[in-house]
Amino acid sequence: MTLTMKLLNGASLCHGCCRHKVFLQLLGPLPSDSKLYSSYRRPGAEPEKKPSWQNADFSFKKGIDVLKTQLSLLKQETQDHVKGPGGQPLSQYLLEQTKVVWQFRSQEDLNKWVVSSDVEIGGKSEVYLKLGRNNQGALLYGTLNTEVPRDGETKYSGYCSMRAKPPLDDLYNYFMFTRGGPYWEEIKIPFSKFFLSSRGRVQDSQHPIWLDKISTLGFTIGDKLDGPFQLEIDFIGLLNDRAHTEEFAYEAYDKNTPV
Repeated sequence: MTLTMKLLNGASLCHGCCRHKVFLQLLGPLPSDSKLYSSYRRPGAEPEKKPSWQNADFSFKKGIDVLKTQLSLLKQETQDHVKGPGGQPLSQYLLEQTKVVWQFRSQEDLNKWVVSSDVEIGGKSEVYLKLGRNNQGALLYGTLNTEVPRDGETKYSGYCSMRAKPPLDDLYNYFMFTRGGPYWEEIKIPFSKFFLSSRGRVQDSQHPIWLDKISTLGFTIGDKLDGPFQLEIDFIGLLNDRAHTEEFAYEAYDKNTPV
């Protein structure tokens, strides 16, 4: 411990009179002509009316400054020596528990995402993406329209989405619900809760998502309610929650089980 070791090291060098110097270091330096250590008085001299300890230069500000310095050294030494799992420094281990993957602070951050809607199939929904107030967060907004195109082929319409990369056919999904504002909320979604779908249809054969195969992330709004919408996102990250032990939340079985 830095503070304790410094006091002990100082005491070993000052011998008999060190105790006062060491502990008064926290209050301020002693003057060179201090009479704190001696009660000698020449014959005929008048006794000192002021107590000897008042001759010391007690500086509260200097004491606080020295105390802050020693505590910061103690904190640094503790962080350097305390080890986390796997022999990693504790500070590094704690930083690795939460990793911000996407944050939205500039137009460059928004350019990493693409937006799309049912306009691609002849629908009438509109979607836009811009920076939020004070360039803090991304604001996804627009208008949802469930009117089906009159092409004789399309049966469903009414969706808007944003993705970090172009969409894929096979996706893992999770239905996310928000309180609707106006306050921020933190939503944590375990990977075990994602289920497999292909071209918008939930698959009968389910299995856990392969974490090393994840290549994109997106949000799709399609609640079949016509009208305006908006979703504001501050950041997206990964959290290592060791208390979560569930591997897969859904029943996994083989449809073609051999007899």
